[in-house]
Amino acid sequence: MAVREIVKYPSPILEKKCKEVVEFDEKLVKLLEDMHDTMIEADGVGIAAPQIGENIQVAIVDMGDGQDVIELINPVVTATGGSEIDVEGCLSFPDLFGEVERPYYVKVEAQERDGSIYEIEAEDYTARAILHEIDHLNGILFNSKMIRIVDLEDLEVEDELTTEREGEEV
Repeated sequence: MAVREIVKYPSPILEKKCKEVVEFDEKLVKLLEDMHDTMIEADGVGIAAPQIGENIQVAIVDMGDGQDVIELINPVVTATGGSEIDVEGCLSFPDLFGEVERPYYVKVEAQERDGSIYEIEAEDYTARAILHEIDHLNGILFNSKMIRIVDLEDLEVEDELTTEREGEEV
């Protein structure tokens, strides 16, 4: 496994629609493992293949809460519901954060590394992360969906206030 260099905006590969995966082989397994190592090293929540220079429909998302990392190969969004605005960042846009409106719920059909098809449903933050990564596979970047840029200092103050509130007794 290897940590790969993260492609930064404005690299053209980030705005291209990715090609469908047709070969489920050792090369794909290595790519998935490299993506995982790269995401962990960069302290990311998800990463898409174009972010490491590969123009194919592969993304991974850390489900959080001690759950596994999901691998999304040739993902297709089959349903969405609700809507919410929250702050997002992106490994390809260091130090850029902004408010983005996305569905609260998503249902996706995708393939496993062996080519088998599965379906996943997610809500809230996990749905947001999945949709962010699927956008990457379609050449859509979060900066094109931002409603408002959020200053990094504002995020740090918000995190400090949240931490203080969590430490208070009710």
